[in-house]
Amino acid sequence: MHPTPHPDDLVRRHAPGTRVTYRARQRSVDATAWLRLALHLPAFLLSLGLVLALSVLLDAWLGLPVWLPAPLWLASGALVFNRAVEDRLARHLLRLHRPLPHELAALAPVWREVTARAGVDGSRYQLWIEDSGDLNAFAAAGHLVGVTRYAVENLAPSQLAAVLAHELGHHTGGHAWTALLARWYALPARAAWQLAVRLRPRIARGLSYGATVALTAAACWCAYLTLAATYGLPLLLLALPWLTAAVARRGELRADAHAAALGFGPTLATLLEQVMAEEEEQERSAGASAAAPRGTGPFARLLSSHPDHRTRLHHLQPYLRPAR
Repeated sequence: MHPTPHPDDLVRRHAPGTRVTYRARQRSVDATAWLRLALHLPAFLLSLGLVLALSVLLDAWLGLPVWLPAPLWLASGALVFNRAVEDRLARHLLRLHRPLPHELAALAPVWREVTARAGVDGSRYQLWIEDSGDLNAFAAAGHLVGVTRYAVENLAPSQLAAVLAHELGHHTGGHAWTALLARWYALPARAAWQLAVRLRPRIARGLSYGATVALTAAACWCAYLTLAATYGLPLLLLALPWLTAAVARRGELRADAHAAALGFGPTLATLLEQVMAEEEEQERSAGASAAAPRGTGPFARLLSSHPDHRTRLHHLQPYLRPAR
């Protein structure tokens, strides 16, 4: 048994069967997407160095041409946008499923209206469902648009349209594919870091106290020489997590602006106000003496990939003012 659907409150400008004019450029790469790629450049270069080092080892051990692994790794980035690969990514990594008939009946007309307003061919994208009781949606890879079961079954059509318009903004602005590409080419560096973290305790246990001190001193000396030779530029890497989070928050605000430009600003603002009111009510129900939830401090907010609701509402204000 499914919840009683909301009345269809979505103002439809494009009825099924009517002619839709598509934009010449279906996608672009905005400043947020370019900044995301730029901030992942150090991780990419480290990954490339690791791949080149592995190439030398494979050449020595197996006789594999030393020039082969790096081009194969660079070309592998295109595979993550293959439709078959995206399908497996959605099913096995993101744990999504295709919309059931009643879910598709709710999603399809809303998605048609949103993409028609944007002048985008909606058939290029794939709608997926996350079996979750939370209100959430996301854009992933090159063509994936995911939305939770709760959102499909409980949001009014206009609210669902505002959410989908926001996610479409991530795709048309280049946020989704640049995020995936950045993470893909950072995988070797991330894997090496995780391996080093796991091996460090074992290596430390196998070393004497004197050897540990000597290795620590050597590492500090190498770090000092590197910083001196580069005028301290590597210290900027310490700011990368905060800068990356700030760029991600800017991307969310740009996606909000995309939804508002399509006419969903008031609906999106109302939805944000409802969510904010529900969260505040939950906090009051928990009691004033309860400990603050993890991730609510100022440093945690600076590392958050999403701006808080009040910030999003503030940036939506220009779209809520009546036209003169």
